[in-house]
Amino acid sequence: MALVARPRSLSASSSSHHFRKPVPLNPRPICSLHINSSSSPFTEKHSVERYQRDQWLYKNQFGRTSLCSIPPDFNSTRENDIALQLPELKKLLQVLREKRESKGGNCGPGNVFLVGTGPGDPELLTLKAVRVIQSADLLLYDRLVSNDVLDLVGPDARLLYVGKTAGYHSRTQEEIHELLLNFAEAGATVVRLKGGDPLVFGRGGEEMDFLQQQGIEVNVIPGITAASGIAAELGIPLTHRGIANSVRFLTGHSRKGGTDPLFVAENAADPDTTLVVYMGLSTLPSLAQKLMHHGLPSNTPAVAVERGTTPQQRKVFAELKDLANEIASVELVSPTLIIIGKVVALSPSWPHPLKEASCLVEVK
Repeated sequence: MALVARPRSLSASSSSHHFRKPVPLNPRPICSLHINSSSSPFTEKHSVERYQRDQWLYKNQFGRTSLCSIPPDFNSTRENDIALQLPELKKLLQVLREKRESKGGNCGPGNVFLVGTGPGDPELLTLKAVRVIQSADLLLYDRLVSNDVLDLVGPDARLLYVGKTAGYHSRTQEEIHELLLNFAEAGATVVRLKGGDPLVFGRGGEEMDFLQQQGIEVNVIPGITAASGIAAELGIPLTHRGIANSVRFLTGHSRKGGTDPLFVAENAADPDTTLVVYMGLSTLPSLAQKLMHHGLPSNTPAVAVERGTTPQQRKVFAELKDLANEIASVELVSPTLIIIGKVVALSPSWPHPLKEASCLVEVK
């Protein structure tokens, strides 16, 4: 893993590489009411709830917060948003430094916690995660951290959205590194909230590697990854004696935003392996074709689950050859998890009769 060069301090000039001076600002915080955020339990970039939580970042800019539409230029939007946030972030850094000095001078850096928040249901959080969330000074949270989880944050903590969606990153990964480092160096207890588990397709390993290289202690609190949480919700055993002897997690991310999956090895088409595909909505048609080309039966049971474990959960069961079309017909949206394998037919919700005895091997 390549080491990211240490960025300039957040307290330095805002013309640094990560906080470059933007184009002239629209004198209002950025928000959007074009999408009904109440339909999602997650902190979408359009969420009114998210901006209400983050309004401390803007309130001293113009005396009040207001709502406006997101301009079509997302790069300009992001730069303007960061420029509006920067003064309050600097002020918070100074407050934390003074707090540390009042307790006895040089107390060393604070800690960073990488916390997994699970697939969405707040009751799936670990007790340790809840304790850390409630004791944090600053929490940086992703799009797939649910609103119910954020309701557990302590009243004196500060929240900062650093989520990413397709085509829009509120912060680059390097900027997230910089924020974590600067606040940890100020002595703060910094919590990085990630949906699912922080070390499963969450780039937690990159953040941990960077911070440890800078001498910052990093504590990882695992979360229930979407594969485990959603499979349990549907009554699907990811492994089952005589049916599936292994499970494999795949990323459905494409190369440069295309429709081709990033990586599909020939041995992923093992009929005795359960495949769990994260972030695979756009690449599923290509993925399914490749799996069938490499020998996975076209009638392999599969399911796609949108917003799993939340009250807004929607699911589509189908055989592999039909799954992409079924998803398109009901218009599932991200986040959607895909599970492919014979174990899917063990779910009480599997709608298709088992026509072939070979589909499930009798357990003896």
